[in-house]
Amino acid sequence: MRARHALAHGDLAAVRRDAERGARLFRRLGDQWGLSQTFFPRAALHEIAGEYREAARLHEEGLAIAQELGLRSEAGKRLCALGRLAFLEGAYEESRQRHAEALRLAAERGHRAGEADARIGLGMVVRRTGDLAAAEEHMRAVLTWFRDSGYAPGTTLALAELGFTAELRGDADRARALHAEGLAAARALGDVRAVALALEGLAGAAAAGGEPERAAGLLGAARTARASAGAPLPPAERHDVDRTWSACRSALGPAAADAAFAHGATHPAEAERAGSVWGTAQFQARA
Repeated sequence: MRARHALAHGDLAAVRRDAERGARLFRRLGDQWGLSQTFFPRAALHEIAGEYREAARLHEEGLAIAQELGLRSEAGKRLCALGRLAFLEGAYEESRQRHAEALRLAAERGHRAGEADARIGLGMVVRRTGDLAAAEEHMRAVLTWFRDSGYAPGTTLALAELGFTAELRGDADRARALHAEGLAAARALGDVRAVALALEGLAGAAAAGGEPERAAGLLGAARTARASAGAPLPPAERHDVDRTWSACRSALGPAAADAAFAHGATHPAEAERAGSVWGTAQFQARA
């Protein structure tokens, strides 16, 4: 449980320490149920590092234990995790199938948290494959549930996904508002990786709204934030960042884009503060 709480707050060193110690103790006891609880935080470390094969190996082992013990809710969690890894490797149909099966298992048992996890995965898949209406439907449902349950890490992710969806729809103002709200929630949570995600979202909104210099600076600040957490963005998770960066370079030219990025990277607090105020101001103006 300490490892899970540390993961929610982005303390990866504590995740590694407590999750590995928990796994060793449960193996020594021969407690398969207890061991099954350690797979998520341990695999998450490998996923964050882009080590997808090792993450999948751990989740497959966890799925086998869950099926052996008849733990259908736990099996659904491991299916979601495997679906997430399939998504990161570009196997979108496999990812959709894994998440759909997890949603079915969760719905059968009235497991709302499991339904939310499955919907997040489905929402990410359909956004990537171009069904923005379905993506928004899934993410609105999970945002409502996360807010009602007070689960801040889920709230920041849902806001980011809704913000990216709004940007892709061409609604830069709504994207700014959603990512600014996500940034405030991430700051309150103290999760540096969630802060970086919100900054990347604000960068996308800025680029879509005709402010490429601001966008490049926000991307620089986001990279600095991720580096400070010891978790640079893996290549498979760079889709939104890469398309924003491409827009910045096209609008500014390579030299000016690099300069704006470097300024944001070396003055991240300034870029983050400006991005937050800008996003909030846009939201208030629209309201």
